[in-house]
Amino acid sequence: MKDYIVEHKWKIIEESYNSDYNQITESLMSLGNGKMGQRANYEESFSGPSLQGSYIAGVYYPDKTRVGWWKNGYPEYFAKVLNSVNWIGIDVKVGNEQLDLAKAKTIHSFYRELDMQKGYLYRKMEVTLNNNARLIIESTRINSMANDELGAISYSVKSVNYDGPLTLSPYLDFDVANEDSNYDEKFWLSEEAIANSNECYVSCTTKKTEFVVGAAMTNNFFLNDEKINSTIEYKTKDKKAIATTVFNIASGDTLTIEKYAGLTSSMHYSNSDIKRNAIQIANTAAQYSFSHHLDRHTEAWSHIWETCDIKIKGDVAAQQGIRFNIFQLYQTYTGQDDRLNIGPKGFTGEKYGGSTYWDTEAYCLPFYLSTTNTEVGKNLLIYRYKQLDKAIENAEKLGFTCGAALYPMVTMTGEECHNEWEITFEEIHRNGAIAYAIFDYIRYTGDHSYLEEYGIEVLVAIARFWAQRVNWSSKREKYVMLGVTGPNEYENNVNNNWYTNYIACWCLKYADESLVYVKETNPSRYIEIIKKIDFVEGELSKWKDIVANMYYPEDEDLGIFLQQDNYLDKEQITVDQLDKKHRPINQKWSWDRILRSCFIKQADVLQGMYFFEEDFSLEEHMNNFRFYEPRTVHESSLSPCVHGILASKLELHDKAYEMYLRTSRLDLDDYNNDTEDGCHITSMAGTWLSIVKGFGGQRVQENKLSFTTSIPKKWEELRFKIKFRANLFEVIIGQDKTEILNLEGPASELYLNGQLITTKSLATISTLN
Repeated sequence: MKDYIVEHKWKIIEESYNSDYNQITESLMSLGNGKMGQRANYEESFSGPSLQGSYIAGVYYPDKTRVGWWKNGYPEYFAKVLNSVNWIGIDVKVGNEQLDLAKAKTIHSFYRELDMQKGYLYRKMEVTLNNNARLIIESTRINSMANDELGAISYSVKSVNYDGPLTLSPYLDFDVANEDSNYDEKFWLSEEAIANSNECYVSCTTKKTEFVVGAAMTNNFFLNDEKINSTIEYKTKDKKAIATTVFNIASGDTLTIEKYAGLTSSMHYSNSDIKRNAIQIANTAAQYSFSHHLDRHTEAWSHIWETCDIKIKGDVAAQQGIRFNIFQLYQTYTGQDDRLNIGPKGFTGEKYGGSTYWDTEAYCLPFYLSTTNTEVGKNLLIYRYKQLDKAIENAEKLGFTCGAALYPMVTMTGEECHNEWEITFEEIHRNGAIAYAIFDYIRYTGDHSYLEEYGIEVLVAIARFWAQRVNWSSKREKYVMLGVTGPNEYENNVNNNWYTNYIACWCLKYADESLVYVKETNPSRYIEIIKKIDFVEGELSKWKDIVANMYYPEDEDLGIFLQQDNYLDKEQITVDQLDKKHRPINQKWSWDRILRSCFIKQADVLQGMYFFEEDFSLEEHMNNFRFYEPRTVHESSLSPCVHGILASKLELHDKAYEMYLRTSRLDLDDYNNDTEDGCHITSMAGTWLSIVKGFGGQRVQENKLSFTTSIPKKWEELRFKIKFRANLFEVIIGQDKTEILNLEGPASELYLNGQLITTKSLATISTLN
């Protein structure tokens, strides 16, 4: 764990220069607006440890897979969202010395903050350079939420003791690389670089995929707050446009540049319109002050926070954690484009390629369903529907037939592009998460039309996959599933992973029930669908037989479901018996040692019990939780939130609080020593779940919202808002009672701590906890 971020309700604060932690802070203080993102790199030159990162949503490159050996069906590439144009750059030269914090003679003070309430990055530092010039540097930066193709910076240099020339060179640089490039390849081909008094512009095209990205900049200069005109030298290099101006300053003077960048791409414009629009965005922005753009940006964030904020009274660390998680989620995905999805690192780093994983369906969907309009959640489902043909192709490559679909573990286009065989071929439980998301969306929104319009085709294709993936064991006289990897990736190529077997059967049942529903409610659409997908009702008998005769490993003496066959053959030791020097084991142990151990990377059996809690008794929940939680190292970011939700359900309040802090502060405290390459965005949705479904006990019961509430002893009060169909509710949970305000919508019935209560419009109800 790291302990250098200051606790604050609304800010992420670094109060001193920490070179060793700089890449962590770059991740934590990243900015984004759903269409583009930027790590918290310095504007000026910096030779210290840094991962330069600027990203454009949806723009990717199919980096050729790098493996030791090839297998049939193996993906040809690993899709990567690319490090894109460096639009923030401002070189600063004082006399003949370049400003570089890593080379400064003295750092007198350093302060950097991410203001989550207003959505900006701020930095102030005072340094003395080797030429003895003492300067105060101050910068504020936004990726505008009011105009999602605009980046803006206010950057000032104040001379404390220096008299002489000060050179500012704002630039756009497309000569960038990805650190995770498999073959050290650069992915951009130069299109155009222009620098003159009318326009500064660069554009490049991705190799193979031929995405075009253009960036334009316009700069305004101020001396002691007075706007000034200056002589500017323009020049271009390969993929770079630079505007250099020299000022003579005196001690006490402050020179400020307001830099505006317009970023456009072929995701949203024809190639012929990219340049014109980028230049127009930058030039139009420069007609207004930076404070104008900051105000509009802040106003956009205030509208977001109005609904999605969670307030915790009495615990600053917990408050900071949940707001940080919500902030990063809304920076990553706004739901306006159904071609986009949520990468596990969002716009904060390169790891995982920025691609789509099963995390979206399992963790992110409930957050967006509850905090914004229904179309946002629906777009996440439509993203998968549009990729159904590719999912069928993926299954065909592995030998499946008759319209069976295997959704990819990692994708940009629907085609599988993961480069580890034990996940590509075996972590097939992701299919279940896609189906569960359809169920979850319909249960929450009541939008049954989605089933007949889109969902049923996906459900049948997934069911067909499961029906072919199992096989009959004559020895057991049961269906079994061999050679899989469950959510717990510390056990590969196992037989009869309980979670995978269970969700496979659930998918078969749900597909069957959905077909019946559509047949009864819309017979003409049913006929249209079964013709389109060549469905024969004889398939249902096979599905029913599998559901009735699936094998589930369990141990009756312990009263638990087994992770997989032979799990208890492993040496059964618990995490508290591990020396801390062995943690995290994924960085300290060999893979062989990990696979032979009983240790669990993330919830597996417990993941299934979280999804399908109504299928199991409280005793079964408790037995499995008490057995598996002590064996779980939580080295997946997706693990603590599930444990936290179940701990709340089981009234294990101290454990629920421990798991909440772990998930909410996973990146802030760098629990797993892996924040430097980006934050864990999708697990941040799990943090929201740990509050709303954990401490709030929110469920959908009998088509109604239900809450069973409890909060940690340390908290005085917990407040959150939640949208449900036509209503917006505010939930206020104290130590002794819970209140619910019906802020918008008609009178509505809901369950509160076991009581069925009617909430009238604009009225408050309450119960004792």
